[in-house]
Amino acid sequence: MYTLKIRSHQREELIEFTNEVRRHLTDSGVKQGVVVLYVQHTTAGLTVNENADPDVPRDMLHALRTLIPQHGMGFRHGEENSDAHIKASLVGPTVTVPFADGKLLLGRWQGIFLCEFDGGRERKVIMMVR
Repeated sequence: MYTLKIRSHQREELIEFTNEVRRHLTDSGVKQGVVVLYVQHTTAGLTVNENADPDVPRDMLHALRTLIPQHGMGFRHGEENSDAHIKASLVGPTVTVPFADGKLLLGRWQGIFLCEFDGGRERKVIMMVR
């Protein structure tokens, strides 16, 4: 098990951390199985999506902001981050990626992203190699 620390700098952003996962997978010495990633926060999520075009993460955030704006929906939670909780629930806290020969079986344009919805701050992602 590994704990990855990922720092966000904006309230909402997608941060790719695929290479960090690859490094830990190599360090594990395991050649075949699955990597399970779990974010330990209620206002952040994880996803696999395109990492070649920076417009994709921007468009994803734009769509989520449009669907669930921070203000104006009558949220009652006093910290004014109800939107972040909802977005995190929609995206989900886990990602599972198979691997073989010690390499992640991601598609050519796929990367692993932390979805930050209430940053900037440091987030912890638990990584299990099975």
